[in-house]
Amino acid sequence: MVQQGDESFSSLRVDGARLRAGFEELAAIGGTPDGGVHRPAFSEAHLAARRWFLERAQEAGLETHVDGAGNHSALLRCGPAGAPTLLLGSHLDSVPYGGRFDGALGVLAALEVLRVVRDGGLALDAHLEAIDFTDEEGRYVGLLGSLALTGQLAAEHVDSPRAERFREALVRAGLSEAALFSAGRDPAGLAGYLELHIEQGARLVEAAVPIGIVTGIVGIRAFLVRFVGRADHAGTTPMERRLDAAQGASALALAAREMMLRRFPGGVATVGRMEFTPGAFNVVPEVVTVALEFRSEDAGRLDDMEAALLEQAGIEAQQFGLGLEVEAVERIAPAPTSGRLQEAIAGACRALGLPYLYLPSGAGHDAQAMARVCPSGMIFVPSAGGFSHSSREFTAWQDCVNGANVLLHAALALARRQGC
Repeated sequence: MVQQGDESFSSLRVDGARLRAGFEELAAIGGTPDGGVHRPAFSEAHLAARRWFLERAQEAGLETHVDGAGNHSALLRCGPAGAPTLLLGSHLDSVPYGGRFDGALGVLAALEVLRVVRDGGLALDAHLEAIDFTDEEGRYVGLLGSLALTGQLAAEHVDSPRAERFREALVRAGLSEAALFSAGRDPAGLAGYLELHIEQGARLVEAAVPIGIVTGIVGIRAFLVRFVGRADHAGTTPMERRLDAAQGASALALAAREMMLRRFPGGVATVGRMEFTPGAFNVVPEVVTVALEFRSEDAGRLDDMEAALLEQAGIEAQQFGLGLEVEAVERIAPAPTSGRLQEAIAGACRALGLPYLYLPSGAGHDAQAMARVCPSGMIFVPSAGGFSHSSREFTAWQDCVNGANVLLHAALALARRQGC
């Protein structure tokens, strides 16, 4: 390999045509008639997409590897013996009937960066690895692959109500539950992690800025809130005598929205599901279970939001004469990104003449698991209309190329000096 100076690196660019050809091929795997993709983790389409990724990497002359958690990697040994590895990547699984860009763009751009470095015969101070993480979207275990790689996967992650279906899916993929815990890596061998992703929001579009530099990834807390009333006949029980669990659940959903707008501007709270028992037209609901989730980039604010929302649940239960049960389901801490990686991304933008904006991520990503063990950073590109997790998801191709070039130059800056 050839050691080159800053001037030689400055002219390097990704091959936009090659990147797009790969993108279109991949989008056809699990493609839907409306232009989206259906590639839930461990589905036949997902497994086919992962095989496609390894085949393209091998055709490019790269080493390939699949670890015990099913993370698929392409490796370019472009550093000295014993050098750490800079990981670049995202995920190829999708939500059911999702979009073509979410996750896939980051994996393909990472592979393209390795191709550019290999084609140029460049010698760096770190090896490069393009990685496709397993089940980022959480069909079975959210962030499964990155949690396993970073040693954060715990038994309770695997032993869930979906455990039996999960084990069957592992068998289909040639994996095992025991092997999941073998995927952990020594943080000393990781120079850092960079992820290119669509924004999944409208901030970049509205600001007319092509690149977002992510300052941190929000923390997430989720609870099951059960309002317990009394089942009664829907026709013979007067309204004033009812202990209707639906009233408390509905009041909480409305109050949560007002609370975010008034007390926690910029914060978000979502009632994603309500389950009614007994769930009949002609029976006053005895129990309604509310799936409540809320997010913030600030841990202290998350604490305040939790206290306020659960207090409000108690107020609504009392108002309607109901019992209340609260079960914590998920607690994911906010994950700030590395300041040095943010600066590397900003430097790449300046070198490429691309304006940029610092902003937090309101969605979860593998970078939040990686940030626990190594310096991590994220690059956002605009999402037209802010749409994501649907077939409406779209990012203009020039924005995709811009993001891939920023990923390339940030990776080169970091891998040349291990400045993570």
